Amino acid sequence: MKQHEITFLPGGVKITVDRGDNLLAAAAAAGVYIPASCGGDGVCGKCRVRIEEGEARMTKAAALKSDDPAVRLACQTEVTDDLVVRLPEGADTGRRRPKTTRAVSARSLSDLVGEWKVSPPVEKRFIKLDPPSMEDNTPDLQRLLRAIRKGCHDCEEPTYDHPRLLQELPFILREADWEVTVILLRGKRAEEPDRIIAVEPGDTSDRLYGLAVDIGTTTVCGLLVDLNSGKVLAEASSYNDQIKFGEDVISRIIYSQRPGGLDDLQKAVVRTINSVIETVCRKVIISPSDISYIMAAGNTVMSHLLLAIDPKFVREAPYVPACSQFPLTRAAGLGVYAHPSVRLFLYPSIASYVGGDIVSGVHACRMHKSEKLTLFIDIGTNGEIVVGNQDWMACAACSAGPAFEGGGIKFGMRANSGAIENFHIHPETLEPMLVTIDRAKPRGICGSGLIAIVSELLETGVIDQQGKFNRKIENPRIREGEDGYEYVLAWGKGSMTGEDIVITEVDLDNLIRAKGAMFAGYMTLLESVGLSFSDLERVILAGNFGAYIDLERAISIGLLPDIDRDRFYYLGNASLTGCQISLIDNDRFRERTEVSRLITNMELSENPDFMNHYMAALFLPHTDMSLFPTVAAKLAEQDG
Repeated sequence: MKQHEITFLPGGVKITVDRGDNLLAAAAAAGVYIPASCGGDGVCGKCRVRIEEGEARMTKAAALKSDDPAVRLACQTEVTDDLVVRLPEGADTGRRRPKTTRAVSARSLSDLVGEWKVSPPVEKRFIKLDPPSMEDNTPDLQRLLRAIRKGCHDCEEPTYDHPRLLQELPFILREADWEVTVILLRGKRAEEPDRIIAVEPGDTSDRLYGLAVDIGTTTVCGLLVDLNSGKVLAEASSYNDQIKFGEDVISRIIYSQRPGGLDDLQKAVVRTINSVIETVCRKVIISPSDISYIMAAGNTVMSHLLLAIDPKFVREAPYVPACSQFPLTRAAGLGVYAHPSVRLFLYPSIASYVGGDIVSGVHACRMHKSEKLTLFIDIGTNGEIVVGNQDWMACAACSAGPAFEGGGIKFGMRANSGAIENFHIHPETLEPMLVTIDRAKPRGICGSGLIAIVSELLETGVIDQQGKFNRKIENPRIREGEDGYEYVLAWGKGSMTGEDIVITEVDLDNLIRAKGAMFAGYMTLLESVGLSFSDLERVILAGNFGAYIDLERAISIGLLPDIDRDRFYYLGNASLTGCQISLIDNDRFRERTEVSRLITNMELSENPDFMNHYMAALFLPHTDMSLFPTVAAKLAEQDG
C-alpha cells in the first residue's frame, strides 16, 4: 500500500501513514494534540487545520465556517498525498509527546513465523479404475487400493477408515463409471500409512478446502484456505454464542454443572463455528461439504466444552483437566457443518488455564526452534505467558480480569463503533482529543483507549501514581461523581448515548489491578527460572488486542516491561496463525509435539512471590521505578 509523509506545523512533527488514513488519527498517532471532542464525527468543528502543501480529500461535507479552501476538519480528511498541515492555534503545545510506537508486525517476518510449504494433512487424488470383468473380479476395495498404488509407486498401501466406506464404495464406483476422487488423510506420524476417509464420484480434486479456527472465549475466528494453493480465500468471525451463559470461562464451568448446561454450551459453540463456516463459504460460493479438514485451537475450557467433556475439575484445586491431548474427531459427529468424513483437530493444552490457543501461538512463532530467549504474552481476561527458547519453555496463567476488554470499566466496551481508541489531553486546558472507531460519536472506551487515557492523565499530572485524581486541579472536567472522582471524556450532548462519558477512580483501580496481575506474572515466571527482563531478546505480543497497543503508553502504565522497543513483535491472532500453518504444511503440524513436550506449567497461585510482585505492581507504573527508567525520566521531566 502506498504511504505518505505528513508534517505538522508549527512543531515540524512528521509521521508516515498509509494512503487513505484519517488525518485526525494520524495526528494522534504522531503525538500531536488537536482539539477534538466528538471523536471524529465532524460535529464539534474544533479540529480545523490548514493544508499548506499537498492534496487531501474530505470524506463528507462539513460546515467549516471558513472562506479558506485549504481549511479542513482533520477528522473528515483522508490522506491522499504528502501533506504539510498547519495546526490551529493552541493545538500543538510544544510538549514532547512520543508518537505511537507499535510492535513490529511478525506476519511478514520469516525469521519469526518461518516459511511453510503446501503439503496439507489431507489430499485428494483422482483415480481411474479398470472396471471388473469375468477375467478380473478383484473386490472393489482391493481394486481401489491397487489403483492408488499404481499412481504412487513409492507409497505404502493406505488403510481405510470406517465400515461406512465399504457400505458406500460399490455404489459410488459404479455410479461414477469407475472414475472417483479419493480423500486421503496423512498419518499422524511420518511412518504411519495414509488412510482413505472418503471416496467421491468424479474429479473433485480442484475442490480441496480447509478451515483454521480460533475458538475464543469471546470471539470465534475462522480462515478458509485453499489446500491446493495454500491461499486464504475468506475469513470471518462471530461472537461466541456461549456468552449468554457467562462472559468468562469460570462462569461457563459453573453453568455446565446445571442440568443440561454442558449440552447447552456445546451446542452454542458449535452454532458459532457453523455461523463462521457459512459466512466464509458464502463469500467464495462453495458448500460446507467441500471443507476437508478443520484445524482448531482454544483454551482448555473451550476445548472441553466443544467436545462436551465436563470441565468441572478445571476450577477446583489442584486444577486438573480431563485431558490435555484431544482425540482427532469427526466434525459432523459434533454437529459441525462439513463433509461427513472431515476430521477436526484440536491443539493440545498444557494446563487448566494454558490451552491449545497458546500452544498454537508458540508453535506459529517457532519459539521451539529459536535460540533467542523469548517472552510470549497473550493479554486478556486470562493472561497467558510463556518464556524460553528451543531448549526449554515455561508457562503460566494469571487472571487479569476483563478490564482490557472493557469489563469492570463504567463505560468500557469492546472495540466497536464509537469506542474511544486514542486520546490526548491539553496539559493546560485539560480539553481532550478523542479518536473513536469509525470516527463516530463517542459511546465508550475500549482497551487501547483505556491505556491511552490513563497514560495521558498520568503524564499531565491529572492523576497520581496511585491512580487518584489531583484534587487541587479546578476544572469542570474533573468532578466528583456517584462513583467518586472522575474525568469527563465527552459531554452528553456530544456522545452517542446522550450521557456524559467518564473515567472514574474505580475504573483506574480496576485497570491497575489488571496490569498489575500481568506484570506480576512476568516477574514471577522469569524469576522462577532465574531470569530478568534484561535477559529477554524478544517479547512477542499475541492476540488481537496486541495490534492496537501503543508500546510507550503500555510501558508508562506498567503493563509491559521497559526494555528496548525493537525487541517487541506483534503476531496478531497467533492461535489462528498456528492453525493456518498446520493446515497448510503437515510437516510443520507434526512439530507440535515438540512444542507441548518443551513447555512446563507453573501455577502462580502456588508461588508466594506472585502476591508480593502483584502488590508492588499496584502503582503507575510500579513501586520500583528502577524497573521503568524511561518512565521515571519522563515523570521527572514533568515534575521539573
